[in-house]
Amino acid sequence: MKLSSCYPVLATSRIAESRDFYTRWFGFEIVFEADWYVSLRRPSADGEPDYELALLDPTHPTIPTGCGKPVQGLLLNFEVDDVDAEWDRLVVTGGLHPELPLRTEDFGQRHFIVADPAGVLIDLITEVAPTEEFAANFS
Repeated sequence: MKLSSCYPVLATSRIAESRDFYTRWFGFEIVFEADWYVSLRRPSADGEPDYELALLDPTHPTIPTGCGKPVQGLLLNFEVDDVDAEWDRLVVTGGLHPELPLRTEDFGQRHFIVADPAGVLIDLITEVAPTEEFAANFS
């Protein structure tokens, strides 16, 4: 199988709010938009593949009967160069509510978590050196 693309599609009844959230705060651009579906792409800065994300109304008839439920329990990891700068931009200046405050983890991450309008958690992460206890777990 040759895979040409792979991206999450978030089932949400808050399509417009979620679209605005990802375009405003994370630099995604609208590729396709209907009232029931929005395809978003964030161009890569260094020639790497673009990042893609889509939003879908869970009541749309393309969803199999009984499966049309809004997304729950999803965590998107966004690895960034400077998580402290993102904290300042999104939380301190931007006013987004942190679901998890900025902190450094022994397992090798400095991060914080915010939520999109549908409740999808977004974990903004900068890798840091893990403590000795966790260093052996990496290959």
